[in-house]
Amino acid sequence: MVDAERWLSVEEIAAHLGISKETIYRWIERKKIPAHRVGRLWKFKASEVDAWIFDGGSDENENTKELGN
Repeated sequence: MVDAERWLSVEEIAAHLGISKETIYRWIERKKIPAHRVGRLWKFKASEVDAWIFDGGSDENENTKELGN
Protein backbone atom coordinates (compact mmCIF):
# COMPACT_ATOMS: atom_id res chain seq x y z
CA MET A 1 0.00 0.00 0.00
CA VAL A 2 1.31 3.44 -0.97
CA ASP A 3 1.48 6.03 1.78
CA ALA A 4 -0.64 8.86 0.35
CA GLU A 5 0.39 12.41 1.14
CA ARG A 6 -2.22 14.40 3.03
CA TRP A 7 -3.82 17.49 1.45
CA LEU A 8 -3.18 20.69 3.41
CA SER A 9 -5.43 23.72 3.89
CA VAL A 10 -4.42 27.36 3.37
CA GLU A 11 -3.82 27.66 7.11
CA GLU A 12 -1.69 24.52 7.23
CA ILE A 13 0.46 25.40 4.20
CA ALA A 14 0.98 28.92 5.58
CA ALA A 15 2.16 27.41 8.88
CA HIS A 16 4.33 24.91 7.00
CA LEU A 17 6.08 27.79 5.19
CA GLY A 18 6.05 30.17 8.16
CA ILE A 19 4.19 32.89 6.25
CA SER A 20 0.78 34.54 6.45
CA LYS A 21 -2.45 33.24 4.93
CA GLU A 22 -2.67 36.54 3.06
CA THR A 23 0.58 35.77 1.24
CA ILE A 24 -0.78 32.35 0.24
CA TYR A 25 -3.97 33.92 -1.12
CA ARG A 26 -1.92 36.56 -3.01
CA TRP A 27 0.20 33.80 -4.59
CA ILE A 28 -2.98 31.91 -5.54
CA GLU A 29 -4.44 35.01 -7.22
CA ARG A 30 -1.25 35.45 -9.23
CA LYS A 31 -1.21 31.74 -10.12
CA LYS A 32 2.21 31.38 -8.60
CA ILE A 33 1.86 28.64 -5.98
CA PRO A 34 0.82 25.08 -6.91
CA ALA A 35 -2.73 24.89 -5.54
CA HIS A 36 -5.76 22.74 -6.25
CA ARG A 37 -9.37 23.87 -5.95
CA VAL A 38 -11.66 21.39 -4.19
CA GLY A 39 -15.14 22.89 -4.24
CA ARG A 40 -14.73 26.28 -2.57
CA LEU A 41 -11.53 25.31 -0.78
CA TRP A 42 -7.89 25.53 -1.82
CA LYS A 43 -5.75 22.48 -1.04
CA PHE A 44 -2.01 21.89 -1.28
CA LYS A 45 0.47 19.04 -1.32
CA ALA A 46 3.47 20.01 0.81
CA SER A 47 5.80 18.15 -1.59
CA GLU A 48 4.57 20.22 -4.57
CA VAL A 49 4.89 23.50 -2.67
CA ASP A 50 8.34 22.54 -1.34
CA ALA A 51 9.52 21.67 -4.88
CA TRP A 52 8.15 25.01 -6.12
CA ILE A 53 10.04 26.83 -3.37
CA PHE A 54 13.29 24.95 -4.10
CA ASP A 55 12.90 25.74 -7.82
CA GLY A 56 12.76 29.47 -6.98
CA GLY A 57 9.02 29.94 -7.50
CA SER A 58 8.68 32.27 -4.55
CA ASP A 59 11.84 34.29 -5.32
CA GLU A 60 10.42 36.66 -7.92
CA ASN A 61 10.22 40.26 -6.83
CA GLU A 62 6.49 41.02 -7.02
CA ASN A 63 7.06 44.77 -7.45
CA THR A 64 9.35 44.25 -10.44
CA LYS A 65 6.83 41.93 -12.08
CA GLU A 66 3.99 44.43 -11.57
CA LEU A 67 6.04 47.26 -13.07
CA GLY A 68 6.76 45.21 -16.17
CA ASN A 69 10.51 44.97 -15.56
